[in-house]
Amino acid sequence: MMHRLPSLALLALACFPLLALAAPQDQSIISGPIHISDSWTWIDCGDPSDIIELHSIKVTPDPPQPGKNLTVAVTGYVRETIEEGAYADVTVKLGLVKLLQKEFDVCEEARNADASVRCPVDPGEYEVEQTVELPKEIPPAKFTIMVRGYTPEDEPMVCVDIKVDFMKKRPFPKIW
Repeated sequence: MMHRLPSLALLALACFPLLALAAPQDQSIISGPIHISDSWTWIDCGDPSDIIELHSIKVTPDPPQPGKNLTVAVTGYVRETIEEGAYADVTVKLGLVKLLQKEFDVCEEARNADASVRCPVDPGEYEVEQTVELPKEIPPAKFTIMVRGYTPEDEPMVCVDIKVDFMKKRPFPKIW
């Protein structure tokens, strides 16, 4: 299963292609939008001064399904030019267990994914869509994906926490 975990990191990277592109305990400090559905949520955990302001993240299909393509559409505003050397720290957790912690070169990942937005990214509004293939081997579990993006000078660029529930929903028992 460990060799499939980078796919969850790719899911995280797909959620912030405009970079090329445990939620905070104190909910009162959350400054950005919160998306809630039965199977996934996202929180913009960044400061209002961060370089990227996320407006929306939409996924298709919703809910995400193992073994299927997942299309992620992100809208947001970039306040300052994003240069080569921007990076993201991505952590994937299963409960309290850290499954993956990796630093990604944002500009390189965007080039490798043939993303429509590439470095340098000029200030402005962006709508970006990216499709990733989720492996069918994703276990029925709840994952937390934490993404912290930084400029080449280590200034905060974006912060997003994503929770995805791949638990199989149990149908209500028939009573007749």
